[in-house]
Amino acid sequence: MRPVLFAFHAPLFGEVVFPAYFTLLTVGFGLAMVLTVRESKRMGMDHERILDTNLWMVVWGIIGARLLHLIADGHFMDYVHMCTDSKLVPAIDAKVSWCSNAAQCGYDYLCDTVTHKCYPPTDCIAAIKVWRGGLAYYGGFLTAVPFAWWYVRRHKLGWWRTADLAAPGIMLGLFFGRLGCFLNGCCYGKPTDSAIGVIFPLGGATWRAQQDAHLITGNVHALPVHPTQLYESVGCFLVFAILYYVVRPRRRAFGQVFAWLLILYAIVRSVCEIWRDDDRGVFFGGLLSTSQLISIPLFLAGAALLMYLARARRAAGPAPA
Repeated sequence: MRPVLFAFHAPLFGEVVFPAYFTLLTVGFGLAMVLTVRESKRMGMDHERILDTNLWMVVWGIIGARLLHLIADGHFMDYVHMCTDSKLVPAIDAKVSWCSNAAQCGYDYLCDTVTHKCYPPTDCIAAIKVWRGGLAYYGGFLTAVPFAWWYVRRHKLGWWRTADLAAPGIMLGLFFGRLGCFLNGCCYGKPTDSAIGVIFPLGGATWRAQQDAHLITGNVHALPVHPTQLYESVGCFLVFAILYYVVRPRRRAFGQVFAWLLILYAIVRSVCEIWRDDDRGVFFGGLLSTSQLISIPLFLAGAALLMYLARARRAAGPAPA
């Protein structure tokens, strides 16, 4: 766990900090943009408009991801308390579980000398500080795609052509994003006795959740958990490789790559959700998480799109010689 990837002191600017999650997410989607723009040139598309589309999708993706995080992940009141009474908000990444002064807590955390618990400083704009983490991917997907549809149609770039162009890059970006989740200590998994289990540091989100669930007590190490961040990261990279190196070269109609993105990621995400243990939001008596519920219509939409494209191709008949 390394929430801060690296930091340095710069003249005039002071301490410059690169949070692990947001830094890796930026690297991932930066590489995705390079891949998309390069491919658009090969396809003879307006690469400058494609770059603009990518940038706007990132903006709307962050907005949507933050909104779903606030709505579905159970942290809305934490952001309210950050402004009204920050002592009610747990210092998830605190370096100690018992403190007598703020220096022991680490980062910018403060120490409540009555309860001897670390807590974050008052911050009424914490909800918009997305570089500190707290993004739900599906929320970003569900806002970025509709905006892209409007933008692409407005500039006549060809919707399905552009959707296919973007699909592999989305998975490449998420591959890096989930690595950032692992370093940040969020999106953790359920306890496990298997050899693949990972122990996150004392005072982190996993440790605190296990304390709240009475799985551990006192200043003991957290129980080993499934590294679900790495599970999904590997899954996203495999989906990227399948889309870019298998589906794309064999595509018979524009839209197929995007359809397989919907299908494959829905499967990867739903399977990973089985082992996740952070607050997911649950429905139907805990049978489905928010992300699994969203995955169902997206999977069906991808399957329906493939069938539609296949019927349209059959109806069009063989291409003229």
